[in-house]
Formats: sequence, C-alpha cells, structure tokens
Amino acid sequence: MAFRIIVLLVALLAVLSQARAQTHAQTHAEMATLRYGQIPSTVHGVSSLPRFIAERQGFFARENVALDVVQIPGGTGNMVAALDRGEVDVAQTATPYLVQAALNGSQAVAIAGEIGNPVYSLIAGRDIATFAALKGKVIGLSLPVDTISISTRKLLALNGLGDDDYRVKELVGTPARAACLKSGACDAVPLGQPDDLIAVRDGYKLLGVSTDAVAAFQFEVIAARRDYAAAHAPAIIGFVSALADAFRFIRDPAHHGDVVKAFAELTSAPDDIIEATLKLYFDPDRGVLPKQAEIDFAGFAQVIAFMGQGGVIKEPLPAPERFVDLQYLKAVGVK
Repeated sequence: MAFRIIVLLVALLAVLSQARAQTHAQTHAEMATLRYGQIPSTVHGVSSLPRFIAERQGFFARENVALDVVQIPGGTGNMVAALDRGEVDVAQTATPYLVQAALNGSQAVAIAGEIGNPVYSLIAGRDIATFAALKGKVIGLSLPVDTISISTRKLLALNGLGDDDYRVKELVGTPARAACLKSGACDAVPLGQPDDLIAVRDGYKLLGVSTDAVAAFQFEVIAARRDYAAAHAPAIIGFVSALADAFRFIRDPAHHGDVVKAFAELTSAPDDIIEATLKLYFDPDRGVLPKQAEIDFAGFAQVIAFMGQGGVIKEPLPAPERFVDLQYLKAVGVK
C-alpha cells in the first residue's frame, strides 16, 4: 500500500513539473515586444520616470511585455509620423502634434495619459529680474504648436508682454533651451525639472511658472495607431496596465525612497533638487502626473482651445474624444 502511494506521488509530481514547464514555455512564447518611440530630449527627464519605474519594478515583465526603446530623431514633432510609418508601435507625444496629425488623416490615437499639467519655469539671465526687462530680448521657445510655447506666451501676456515685445528663438527640448540660456544666446527660456531648479540654484532668475497662466492641460500622451492597437490588444492592455501601476507607485508615500532613488538614477540630479521637484508636483498636487495613466479630457480640451486661439487649427474646434481611445485604460480599470 505504501509503495503504491509513493508511486502515485511520484507520478503526480511529474505531472505538476510538466505543467509548470508548459506554463513557463507558454508565458515565454507570449512575451510581446513593443517598439516604444521616445522623444530624445526626455531620455533623462521626468516624463521618462513612469516607464523607468515600470521596468525596474517588473511591471512590464509581469504583463509579458518588453519594450524596445527607439529614440526618434527630430523630437516631438516626428513622433506620430514614426507611428504612421510603422517604425514604432507606441510612442510618447505632445498632445498638439497628435491633434494636428489626426486632423490630417493619421490613424494615431491617445491610449494613455503621461504628463498632465507640467510646471515649466520661465528662467531668465542673472541680470534680468522682471518680465518688463525681457522687452526686446530673445526668449527661447519650442515650436509654435508646442504646448510649452503656448503656455509660455500665455504667461508672458499675463505679465504685460505681447508677441511683438520679444524675439523668439525656436529650440526643441529643455536641454537645448538650457544650453541657449547658459551661452547667453537666450535671455530667458522655459525649463522643466530638474533643470529649472538647478538653474535657480546657480543664480539664474525665476520669473514665473506655466501653471500661473494655465490651470489645466494634457501636455503629453502615449499614442498608438488604431489598427495596430486593435490587432495587438493584449500587449497594449499589458503596457497600459504596467504604466498605470507605475504612476500609482510614484504617488504612494510608502515608495517615496524608491522613487527618489529612481529619479536620481534617471536624471543624475542631487537629492535636494529631487525632493524640491516632488514637492513642487505633489504639495499641493498640481496635476503634473496622472494618478493611474488616465487622460484629462478637460486638459485635452484646453490644448485644443489654445491651438484654435493660436490659429493652428480652425473652427469649429474638434472634441477631445476624437483623438482618444479609452478601451485599453478601461480594460485595466482606469476611467
């Protein structure tokens, strides 16, 4: 009797071992690789933090998703074009470029939110202490359609400077604008974190921040082609799920130390600058980062409204829903 029980146990263990092997092989076979288009200027910036966290914490691996990060030359304006050419499968992009491309026939659509209402600081040279002192000076902005340019112009107008009161130098990316300021070729530039805080520490002047002029925005989104996303729904859902968990992780006070460590590794910023950045975002919460990769439709509508005011798109203005596909966020419990 005992011998028979032993034989049965051995047979059972063999079956379980085989099942585990089959499960492992199946899981490995189902691992999907997504080519992720990244804006080169964001490689070491805050907008890369959620993806960095998702990779380090194993959220993508848990969802059987691997990312092949592809930097798209030329920056934000080329991200949707890379999607349309099939060079990448998902990509971060500034919202206005997605809107423009979709209105021109692109199949790209927002599937998740990334940066919401960013804090861009208008940083001026050490000898410029007021907005009035910028009259006739050179301000380094991004491209006209970019939300950075739009919000900075709003901030300047709020403080008495019209478009004809200053000269513009077009520079894409915080690193390029920071370099222009430091070289003296620009008298003031909008900078994101941590570059703005480092500049202030080094003696440059903070004149104002974009959130003084813009209360709600959907600055960046993650986009994919509608046809590709539909054909690869499990991978897209897994990607969105991992990203949502990364945002939850960042916002959880229990993980503050891990977030600071990841932030430092990503940006090489000192701890005091990192702490100041996180305080700027969350104390109080300015809506810079979504809670779980959600898309802010009010902020999206504001982007479209500003594009209309700037003459980038014509009336009647389209609704944000035209450029968003919520099914992947809904599939992971995000509305």
